[in-house]
Amino acid sequence: MKKTLQKSIFVLRVRFVNKFISYCRKSWLQLCGMKIGKSTGIPKMQYTWPHQVAIGDNCRLEHNIYFHYDGIWKQGPSIIIGNNAFVGFGCEFNITKKITIGNDCLIASGCKFIDHNHGTAQGSLMREQKSTEDAIVIGNNVWLGVNVTVLKGITIGDGAVVAAGAVVTKSIAANEIWAGIPAKKIGER
Repeated sequence: MKKTLQKSIFVLRVRFVNKFISYCRKSWLQLCGMKIGKSTGIPKMQYTWPHQVAIGDNCRLEHNIYFHYDGIWKQGPSIIIGNNAFVGFGCEFNITKKITIGNDCLIASGCKFIDHNHGTAQGSLMREQKSTEDAIVIGNNVWLGVNVTVLKGITIGDGAVVAAGAVVTKSIAANEIWAGIPAKKIGER
């Protein structure tokens, strides 16, 4: 009896309560300007400007993703995720210019995308210097392992794989496998 009650509560929570809460979040964020595709559920997450985010159809997002558009209000979107993408727990999109993620991508937990950098010239405080920025482009069917960091101006080609913990400082061609800090090519698919 106790086991049946526990299973029933679990099913009720997962199938109905979580879906209802996700529906309410999705409706609110769409009202705020976020573009969210069909069959994409919205978990608990953080964001600065909802209208700067566009998420495609059939995407699976895990909790605690941070969509941080680092700038003043402007027309969006600047954070674009294609169809059938997976974005894991605790990913951070820290974007000033733009990031585009293609269809069918797998973005594991803890990945970070940063498309800008602080100035480092001598003679003035780094925090007061104008930052440099350049868009990030992730192709289709790309797999980024846990805790990958992708820096400004990077293009990752279709079908590429980046190993867990890598820091991507150079663009990656299609179907290549990269790993390390800084990331280097270690093979091909």
